[in-house]
Amino acid sequence: MVTKRVRKSPEERMREIEQATARLVAERGYNGISLKDVAEEVGMSQPGLLHYVGNKEGLLSLLITDMYDAHGTPAEFMASGLPGSDPEAPLFPAYLRFLVRHNAAQRQMVQLFLMLYIESVNPDHPLHDYYRNRPENIWEHYSRYPWRIPPQVGQWDPGMRPYVRRVIEAMDGVQMRWLCLPPVDLYDEWLVFERMIFPSPIWDGYR
Repeated sequence: MVTKRVRKSPEERMREIEQATARLVAERGYNGISLKDVAEEVGMSQPGLLHYVGNKEGLLSLLITDMYDAHGTPAEFMASGLPGSDPEAPLFPAYLRFLVRHNAAQRQMVQLFLMLYIESVNPDHPLHDYYRNRPENIWEHYSRYPWRIPPQVGQWDPGMRPYVRRVIEAMDGVQMRWLCLPPVDLYDEWLVFERMIFPSPIWDGYR
């Protein structure tokens, strides 16, 4: 009996490509994989893979733009109904806890993100500019929202810039520690840093 070949939709193929690429990059880094590796992982020909991604750099666009950056956003937090998520006056530390919980559930994507971050120190890496500009882009993105912050801190701009910088530095470091042995609880570890970045009594009632 001949088994009928099941034709997959473009959406299914893209999900397979994204998942396979994420897994391979998390394990080996961008420089450690080829289009051939990804094609073999999903059971496609290399020309077939190129039809979906265009080139190797297109794989990175899928991972960062379509997967990593598209989720765990302030907009998702404000639609969650969680404490501190009031769209008219959201609490910034509460959003960060939401983001940490989100990241704790996608260990492979965090590993991938940090792997690419390390590789991007090389100026020739295709994501060099993305990571170099990341702090400024995060600042601009977060500044679109009406965060409720303590009056002692001042206005979101420029008073919050040092806080946002520390948040990026601390979260990257905590996530790196989370991936290492012996293991730590990502959320509990973040709460320690939260108390340092957003100390009492200034931030009481704003977390």
